Amino acid sequence: MDFAALMSKELSKSKPAAKADDKKYLKRSEVESNRKEAYIAEQKAIEEEREKKAAAKRKLEEDTLAANKVRDEKRRKLAEESRKRQDDADWEEEKERRKRLGLPEIERPQKVEVEETVAPEDDISDDELQSKLREIGHPVILFAESHAARLRRYRKLTAVVTDGPIPTTLVLVDEKDMKVAEKVPADAAGRKFLFRQIASYFTMVLKEYEKAMDSSRTNTTESKAAYAAMVQARDNMKPLFRKLETGDIQDSILTPINDIVRALQERRYVDANNGYLHVSIGKAAWPIGVTMVGIHERSAREKLHDGEKGHVMGDEVTRKYLQSIKRCLTFAQVRWPPDDLKQLMG
Repeated sequence: MDFAALMSKELSKSKPAAKADDKKYLKRSEVESNRKEAYIAEQKAIEEEREKKAAAKRKLEEDTLAANKVRDEKRRKLAEESRKRQDDADWEEEKERRKRLGLPEIERPQKVEVEETVAPEDDISDDELQSKLREIGHPVILFAESHAARLRRYRKLTAVVTDGPIPTTLVLVDEKDMKVAEKVPADAAGRKFLFRQIASYFTMVLKEYEKAMDSSRTNTTESKAAYAAMVQARDNMKPLFRKLETGDIQDSILTPINDIVRALQERRYVDANNGYLHVSIGKAAWPIGVTMVGIHERSAREKLHDGEKGHVMGDEVTRKYLQSIKRCLTFAQVRWPPDDLKQLMG
């Protein structure tokens, strides 16, 4: 046997046996079919992994909820035990005090627990309530908090009805119902509706004010100052909205504001400005120039102090929202010009 035959025999031994299904070339359809099968298998594996993660997350949430319930129950029991121990200590102290003073012994009064109740139409399940509190980023339960107290806290947190320039719990009325009466109503229902009308009108004016400032906003100093004035007017009017929500507003302030709003709605801007001047300045003594010469205070200066104490502009919060009303007045005569040019404010 020669060398070439020997090498050929050895090489044939080292080569693996060719399989029947191995192909040197594949069709495009076969390549596409293999790719689809691989993609489907990959997606199936991803979906199985996603389902496993979702199941693990649900189980973790259920375990956390169960643990929270157990913890809340322990807190409630601890609070009851602490309250009971405090009551016992107070009663023992009271007995010692009566004994020390020689007073007759009395029976221990029985404490009647008042259970907070919730109307069935306003109630929601405790699990749903906890989920809602968790969604808005607030504590699920406070220490020794009952279901009724928790529901009341949730209602207070989510009581905002409007999302305008100044969010408020007042239900705003349509533009056709914003026209206020000539005088402030005396009944409670009429006053509540008046509060809604005033809040609705100023919300409309502030929306238009903000829209106008956004459309004409540039990088100039004048534009920035005008926009800052709008933002300041909007922020300073928030205390007025809070007073309208609670109804805690005096007639000495409500009456002139009602007159100003009515004049604005009728486009009588000069009359509205006169109303603003009347409520802001009125008959109070406002010094002009030098008020004190030397080290001695004159008797006439006491009148200035008395006027500042009793005047509405002496309150910083009231002064700011009245000035915001003045800015709304200035903008309104540009946005809704009057038919009579005499009513244009200078």
